[in-house]
Amino acid sequence: MNPSEYAIYRHRRDALIEILRDENPEVVEGALIVFAGFEQDDRNLFRQESSFYYLTGVKEPGSVLVSYFDGSDVLYLPVYSGKREQWVTSALKHDETSAGIIQVDEIKHLGLPQRGYSLNSFVGQNTYFNLLNDLSQFLHNPEAQVFTFKDKTTPRYIYQMHAFDYLSSQLPALSKATHDCSYIVHELRKCKDDYEIDCMHKAAQITSLAHNAAAATILPGKTEREVQAMVESIFTVTGASRPAFPSIIASGKNSTILHYTDRNKELKEGDLVVVDIGSEFNYYASDITRTYPVSGKFTSRQKEIYDIVLNTQSYIESIAAPGMYLNNPEKSDKSLHHLAIEYLKKAGGYDKYFVHNIGHFLGLDVHDVGDISLPLEEGHVITIEPGIYIPEESIGIRIEDDYVIIDGGCLPLSGQLSKTTEEIESLMAER
Repeated sequence: MNPSEYAIYRHRRDALIEILRDENPEVVEGALIVFAGFEQDDRNLFRQESSFYYLTGVKEPGSVLVSYFDGSDVLYLPVYSGKREQWVTSALKHDETSAGIIQVDEIKHLGLPQRGYSLNSFVGQNTYFNLLNDLSQFLHNPEAQVFTFKDKTTPRYIYQMHAFDYLSSQLPALSKATHDCSYIVHELRKCKDDYEIDCMHKAAQITSLAHNAAAATILPGKTEREVQAMVESIFTVTGASRPAFPSIIASGKNSTILHYTDRNKELKEGDLVVVDIGSEFNYYASDITRTYPVSGKFTSRQKEIYDIVLNTQSYIESIAAPGMYLNNPEKSDKSLHHLAIEYLKKAGGYDKYFVHNIGHFLGLDVHDVGDISLPLEEGHVITIEPGIYIPEESIGIRIEDDYVIIDGGCLPLSGQLSKTTEEIESLMAER
């Protein structure tokens, strides 16, 4: 990337600092501290923590950003005794050129050289030696205040909070001066700009291609794992970064298990297969679900239930708009979730078989940040995913698409992917 491509991240940080200043007018000297993700183990490919990426565009693990209320930004990078670039891709250097490219005022060493070539959150004083010195100087002013992400309602920032708690143990004044501001960046992340929506549209297109490949693979005698392999190979060859979440390929009674991931069952004639998949493109997720008949045709009972689910989705899609809510029990007449329940209830009492929310926010995370009880706004991206799950009949049907909220309604990002029973059967006849 070049400096102009990083300007959006600087703009986001400036917007966050402006909100912090407005909400805390008494704070003269303030600083935002944001931690990158860590390379915690060798079993999982590193992916940058989403809020850190949202504010910096930096993919380097173990980094720390400090943005001061006076407008200056400092990025701290770990330094290693070994040659990190011999082991992993490492693009950033501790120099003015790199600082200019990523739109920060200065890049500093985080601390003293670390053994090896990677960093996890269980570190000591030497790791943060320089950052601790700078924070100590900043906190000499007893009025100085620090803002960071300490959302204790989820494990989203657990490693970052662990690292911050270590800093606080070394600097008692830090803990007293610290405030959580995660809720602010979560609200900022909810409204997507054109670039973000474009990335999510591309992710949805890739996922639609993977669905078509899955439909062609679903045959009696195949296994759930074979369908998964086909799906994720399409992700790879069409330019996705990675799956946005573990692919759900659930057949027979497994289709009634919402997050089933064993994928070891043989596909049987007469069964249904829920394929809940999503690719990630440039860090942005998609999440699209279809339900396919192994035999290529739905039974009359399966078709009956499928059409109820599809009609529910069509109804919710028709009313999703700014001012509505994803799920707000106090505003049930404008809550998409509660309206879906009412619709399913009137359709034959199927509300008791609908056991999850009607949808969620989508973005840098598949279940993206943001308060679902607040009104939807233009630029929000959500899923609409009704489902009916009847374990005693081994029938699980879910239909899910991705939508961007626009003026007066919503726009699907999932394109022309087959969805009606006739379209699904026609697609599978081509196997």
